[in-house]
Amino acid sequence: MQPARWFGVGSAEGIGEGIGARAAGDAIAAAGAKLLIVFCSQALDLPTVIGEIRETAGGVPLIGCTTAGEITAAGVRDASVVVAALGGDGFAVDTACATEASRNLREAGATAAACVPARDDLPYKVLLLLTDGLAGDQREIVRGAYELHGATVPLVGGCAGDDLKMTRTFQLHGGEVLSDAVVAAGIASDAPLGIGVRHGWRRVGEPMLVTSSVGNVVYTLDDRPALDAYLQHLGLDEPADQEGLARLALTHPLGLGRPGGEELVRFIRGGDFAERSLLCIAEVPQSTLVWIMEGDAQSVLEATDAAAGDSLAELGGRPPLGMIAFDCIARRSVLGEPQVQLEIDRLGTLAAGAPIAGFYTYGEIARTRGLRAFHSQTLVVLSLA
Repeated sequence: MQPARWFGVGSAEGIGEGIGARAAGDAIAAAGAKLLIVFCSQALDLPTVIGEIRETAGGVPLIGCTTAGEITAAGVRDASVVVAALGGDGFAVDTACATEASRNLREAGATAAACVPARDDLPYKVLLLLTDGLAGDQREIVRGAYELHGATVPLVGGCAGDDLKMTRTFQLHGGEVLSDAVVAAGIASDAPLGIGVRHGWRRVGEPMLVTSSVGNVVYTLDDRPALDAYLQHLGLDEPADQEGLARLALTHPLGLGRPGGEELVRFIRGGDFAERSLLCIAEVPQSTLVWIMEGDAQSVLEATDAAAGDSLAELGGRPPLGMIAFDCIARRSVLGEPQVQLEIDRLGTLAAGAPIAGFYTYGEIARTRGLRAFHSQTLVVLSLA
């Protein structure tokens, strides 16, 4: 008998044909698949891998993106494909995409968000968004989705990666390999869906005032060129190129002060070495106080436990079918390769052996209440009952 609801994960790595087929075959745990979610390294031939997945799955709706590392319960990989599949009568799914997103990020968010099934018999809903984090201020995408749904539909997801090259990421919709796009899946369920979000960073040193910024570009801090002020606070020499700056910033993000609450964290994806500005993934408002942030293995792992625990708490005591993790590449850098498996093991323990899929992101999306929805250098966990 076909289960009423199911969730499966498959993965494969290596060079050659059949990688996509193997991952999809392992993920599709039963009949009645409703959605495939694909996280794939750019080291692989994307059109070939996606073609194999679709041939194996028989036209099941598909969304996905490229990564800065792929996650399963078995661990972390860097040149693999991960496929998560959900199905059964307990789920209904629609998908959508918006191309040329950078022309109007808010409109792209609204266009992609128009795919949540209107099913009264499936009362639990979530909108899963996968975006091009290099396209501009990601908060505009979230604002577009919020304008369409308000507070009625929780948001979850992340920004695609390109293994820290910071040049071009790809989004996947159906059989298409896209860039500068937003892809989305609206999921309706007859059982709860839980979201948890924590970052694990803390302030270091004295605050700086954002004295000039426009959107996600910071021009001056304390009336000094932003790149110069940032490097001086760290006591470090200037990196050689954009990739070097991005790697440096992985473990030294900016924290935006919020009255009475946890700081918002902003991932610095690069800068302009001529005008001495910093380029972030999302908006850094002018006249805001910012701190350089840091973390360590203990603080990152404590945040892992909290994010997963918060997501499981929303399942109302039901055991999880599975988890999807949207984990910032910066957290991986703080842990380091010998310890990154500890995070995956902790997720596996909390999931009680349920399948886990995920990827390392350039930014994370999570909103269950209020307006705050875009995050950086954070772990977001979606648990499915």
